[in-house]
Amino acid sequence: MIMKRVCSVFVICVAVAMGFVSCFRQDDLTCYVDQRIGTGGHGHVFMGANVPFGLVQVGPTSIPQDWDWCSGYHESDSTVIGFSHTHLSGTGIGDLFDVTVMPVVGEVKKYARGHHRNQESGLWSYADRSKEKYAPGYYSVPLTRYGVVAEMTATSRVGMHRYTFPASDEAAIVFDLQNGGCWDSAEETYMQQVSNTMISGWRLSRGWANNQKVYFVAEFSRPFDTFEVMPRGRYARANFKTEEGEQLMLKVALSPTSVEGAKLNLASELSGWNFDATCTAARRAWNEELSKIRVTGGDDVQKRVFYTALYHTMIAPSEFCDVDGTYRGADARIYPNPGHKTYTTYSLWDTYRAAMPLLTILQPERMSDMVNTMLNICDEQGRLPVWHLWGCETDCMVGNPGVISVADAIVKNIEGVDMQRAFEAVKRTSMHPGRGNGERMRFGYIPVDKMTEAVAKDMEFAIADGAAANAARKLNKQDDLKYFDERSHSYRNYFDTSTGFIRGLDSKREWRTPFDPYFSAHGNGDYCEGNAWQYTWLVPQDIKGLEQCFASREKMVEKLDSLFSVSSHISGENASPDISGLIGQYAHGNEPSHHVTYLYTMLGQPWKTAERVREVMSMLYHDREDGLSGNEDVGQMSAWYVMSAMGMYEIEPAGGRYWFGSPIFNRMELDIPAGKFTIIAQNNSSENRYIQHVWLNGEEYHKPYIEHSLIMQGGELRFEMGAEPALWYEVE
Repeated sequence: MIMKRVCSVFVICVAVAMGFVSCFRQDDLTCYVDQRIGTGGHGHVFMGANVPFGLVQVGPTSIPQDWDWCSGYHESDSTVIGFSHTHLSGTGIGDLFDVTVMPVVGEVKKYARGHHRNQESGLWSYADRSKEKYAPGYYSVPLTRYGVVAEMTATSRVGMHRYTFPASDEAAIVFDLQNGGCWDSAEETYMQQVSNTMISGWRLSRGWANNQKVYFVAEFSRPFDTFEVMPRGRYARANFKTEEGEQLMLKVALSPTSVEGAKLNLASELSGWNFDATCTAARRAWNEELSKIRVTGGDDVQKRVFYTALYHTMIAPSEFCDVDGTYRGADARIYPNPGHKTYTTYSLWDTYRAAMPLLTILQPERMSDMVNTMLNICDEQGRLPVWHLWGCETDCMVGNPGVISVADAIVKNIEGVDMQRAFEAVKRTSMHPGRGNGERMRFGYIPVDKMTEAVAKDMEFAIADGAAANAARKLNKQDDLKYFDERSHSYRNYFDTSTGFIRGLDSKREWRTPFDPYFSAHGNGDYCEGNAWQYTWLVPQDIKGLEQCFASREKMVEKLDSLFSVSSHISGENASPDISGLIGQYAHGNEPSHHVTYLYTMLGQPWKTAERVREVMSMLYHDREDGLSGNEDVGQMSAWYVMSAMGMYEIEPAGGRYWFGSPIFNRMELDIPAGKFTIIAQNNSSENRYIQHVWLNGEEYHKPYIEHSLIMQGGELRFEMGAEPALWYEVE
């Protein structure tokens, strides 16, 4: 039986001597980060050591390859097959787990992943979770089978390990290039000895990323006695004699381009052997990024949830280039430095909603590099990315989410982006006939008899068209504005006035029957990871148009109210497991619902937004292992919390404005290029959750939203909170 976690959690701060230090120093925000949040339930978050937006995520990988092990780690299971250098965080599909390292003692009868019912079935070990320690940039756990304590830290491109061995004539470190995780399968692998302290190699695998190639070099802190590569080149073993308590260190540098690139990365980022200093540098890097938002007020639980959420938003997108800027393109060619950092791990169907907009505020320089990466991807594969992973287009999920993030950069005038080039990429992608867009341009919508998930595909295309229209408006491209604005209304074909729901329509313009708004068929219905209750509200680009579909604002609000009060039952034998975090039929555990609580502010009833947002933040986010109500989805679930804690959310994709909700902290200071933007919530409490009045830079403010450009100018946004519902703006 799989060993269960039996201990309370260790949340540590790492000092230079690697001892325990006070966790609540005002200047050390890493101490509020609790990486166990989201490791249970279906959060699928990464556990291990990394730096913000780093290429390397080094941490434990377990035996199971089921859905809840997409990150390689789950709180319910303490098996370890080794410590891999790439991991995903919060995804619903698993991949990566490249270059796995396992310290062993004695003979290994079988070099394999193994099975938890038989310890001799592989080289795996149980981990003693009662002694597990972790903090941003650091991870440690004892391996009970071998009596080895494993520690690791990281730079952007290098994973650094420190293993404390018992006395043995048969100590070793095993390199495993066979076992990735979940969908991943090794195709070709190679390892060779470079010297008596260094090996090199590469791994080609196929899975979610259908042509992934990782190069590496590994350097030991002292010479190994012997080195052997197993048949087929999938495993290798470096052998040592160790004394009791001897510490052996290892550095593994990755590259997406070549072994020479990995050598350059190692020499540039981590030439020495000071593990503690490397760990401290990683912690300092995390603290620098977390300090871009400093909060006052709230309790310790709220701060742990907030700063852990902020931490989760900076695991990816991850760097995807060597230190000299060389990168592997979407066409598998190697390109020289394009003048900016290249990134990967673009979970755009999820992250266009809150995670990418958050980066436009806190990380505009990185956002410029990320958008320029997307433009290069467009040149290399003919369209903007959908879900890009290690240079590979997975085409996962629906619509044109890359269009939305690039259009958002245009609308917000992100410095360093060629706006004309960006718009050409938006237009080129929007006119591409693939992924259902051809049927949509032919019929004016996607008929449900032409493909599965037709409604979801069309509605996401429509959102992207709305974003393209906003970008065209910004650049004064009137013909494009008119075209994309009209096309963004295609969702109206699906609105059934007799039921008040969005529902499937075929090519003969006949409704899909029978119709059940609670019905879900995962991967084989009209909706994607949802049902009619959720998709009826997926029109963030045209709320006024949706209001017209309902015939009046009153009827729309009445229907919206019922979303939160009807039964949470989901019908269908193969209902989507992603429909989670339910309040009525509002499903916060999946991204299509994330804007819905804010619709009340757009509809002139902001107190209902305040009530629902506070309800979600208190009920569906907490500081235990199952503290997320759905997949983390590469930062989106957490970004919703960060933005909502600030009291605002960008409902309209590429709309350039953030609609107000209910801030939870008394004061938040944001570091922006212009200086500081401060958000103050006076008289704030769980009871005083309603905005009464708003001031911007000392002057009373009468809008339900704030524009991105005003935030980026710096200044002070002040909310007066109260216990009674109030309306401080004139309703349109």
